Amino acid sequence: MSSLPRIGNAQRRARLVRRHLPGPGLRAATALEVAESVLALHATDAATVYLSAAARLADPRHETIERELYERDSLLRMTAMRCTLFVVPARLAPVMLAAAGRPNSAARAKQLLRALEQAGFGDGGWLDRVASDTIAVLKQRGEATTAELAAAVPGLERQLVVAAGKPYESRRSIATDLLFALASDGRIVRATRRGGWTSNQHAWALASELPELSPASARAELARHWLAAFGPGTLADLKWWTGWTVTDTRKAVAEAGAVEVRLDEGPGFALPDDLDPVPEAQPSAVLLPALDPTPMGWRDRGFYLDPAHVPALFDRMGNIGPTVWWDGQIVGGWAQRKDGTLTWRLLTDPGREARTAVEAEAGRMAAFLGERRFTPAYRTPLERELAS
Repeated sequence: MSSLPRIGNAQRRARLVRRHLPGPGLRAATALEVAESVLALHATDAATVYLSAAARLADPRHETIERELYERDSLLRMTAMRCTLFVVPARLAPVMLAAAGRPNSAARAKQLLRALEQAGFGDGGWLDRVASDTIAVLKQRGEATTAELAAAVPGLERQLVVAAGKPYESRRSIATDLLFALASDGRIVRATRRGGWTSNQHAWALASELPELSPASARAELARHWLAAFGPGTLADLKWWTGWTVTDTRKAVAEAGAVEVRLDEGPGFALPDDLDPVPEAQPSAVLLPALDPTPMGWRDRGFYLDPAHVPALFDRMGNIGPTVWWDGQIVGGWAQRKDGTLTWRLLTDPGREARTAVEAEAGRMAAFLGERRFTPAYRTPLERELAS
């Protein structure tokens, strides 16, 4: 019989409730506390960060959340894991940059250079000059949108053909790829939002200098933080979440000092101080938005999600929609209708106490939203049906 510590699904859910899904009396006071509890807030969909924070705050107020999200002293928007936009605690920004951001930047810059050369627009020297001119314009202006930069920097406005000759052929400006690479490299950051709270339009600004970390030490540090927030988990979970190679993931877990454990699904890893059983938390109902960091934290979700519910809750690309949680498990989905009312459907019957708690939580989130409306960027079958 294996002598490895065993952490079953019930214990994994107990940790999930305590760390990610606190109930009344245990919720966070600030958006920074929320981000730290889940490591980083998923920001691909502009509405998600507001709703993810509100679901976990004791007193969610739209204006307060907005101020925290955009003041850039405690939270930063960064292109990090899996080339995805996240809102991260500022103290973790150097770790995210070295472990995920800069590798993404290098890969994107390489692809851009290849496309430029194929189009006959220029070489590496030309690209470096355009990047330097872009930085100079931002230094002079303070902030500028992608369109404003494309108009101000010669060459940045040029269009690249994507998937030439294919049915889905399209065009994209050089500005889109170059600004993505500069942001991933930590040279520029997303600044003031342009438009309403659900808008993805924003200005760019020069980034503050961050401490330099070696990629290997940063990966080990990020692995420790992931295990603290999402652990125990598997190598496949961490590899998927970070976008690292198998080799880098193994090394990071080892250097993080993780301990091998037995999960119901098979081998996993946990931090040395996370091996003892944790008391079960008081069950709580939570309504999480599409692409929330909790359901997007693992590749293998069987310990909190019935596989039979995947077709209703995910789109074809693997993006999860709005979900209803009870006691650390997904029990349904929810949506906002055009008139602003929130509606939900339970995909499994969690009992009377849970149904009452879900109704109360829906009322709390409806009060937070008030007259505000949103539609998820990536719509799932159940969300579409409920919203109609």
